Amino acid sequence: MRVTVFGAGGAVGGRVVAEALSRGHEVTAVVRDPARFPLLPPAAYARAGDASDVEDVAALSAGRDLVISATRPAPGHEADLVTTAKALLAGVARTGVRLLLVGGAAGLTVPGTGGLTVVETPDFPSSWRPIALACNAQLEVCRAEPDADWAYLSPPALLEPGERTGRYRLGGDELLVDARGGSAISMEDLAVALLDEAERPRHHRARFTVGY
Repeated sequence: MRVTVFGAGGAVGGRVVAEALSRGHEVTAVVRDPARFPLLPPAAYARAGDASDVEDVAALSAGRDLVISATRPAPGHEADLVTTAKALLAGVARTGVRLLLVGGAAGLTVPGTGGLTVVETPDFPSSWRPIALACNAQLEVCRAEPDADWAYLSPPALLEPGERTGRYRLGGDELLVDARGGSAISMEDLAVALLDEAERPRHHRARFTVGY
């Protein structure tokens, strides 16, 4: 496949690029700052671009099979998630290319709480609320888009660098927890799940989640 990855210089985006390359896909790795080109894998095609610019998204998705976005706003700029989602959706709608968007976990319902979402639980840290609410708004932008073919991946509660096991469970709108009540996945296995969805699409215009 010919895949464009926005946010390729980030923690998740970098792992997505590496996973896609390991599977033999042709990867265009997009970062805002060309100074980051040396940090990208030599096998990827490094490009400068802005996921919040419709023209950049359209240009960098033209002729591709898939766009993956793993951008993350700086603290204090959480609202950029909404702006970026709108641009990504508008850009891929022009080119007809599918979009996989890495989002947030805040809107997933928590098992055993009577339908509370992650952000609504009493112990949710107040310092995380801005990014959590922005992720919820990001998903609503996707759901309101009439034309683009998108899928939105909500990670579990804990997403950290770790081991690539190739194992994970798939879910829908409910947080996945293990037998001890934990909700986690490594960034490496999140990338595995994304590329599995890229190669064998199961979700269209829908949110899904993963976890151990």
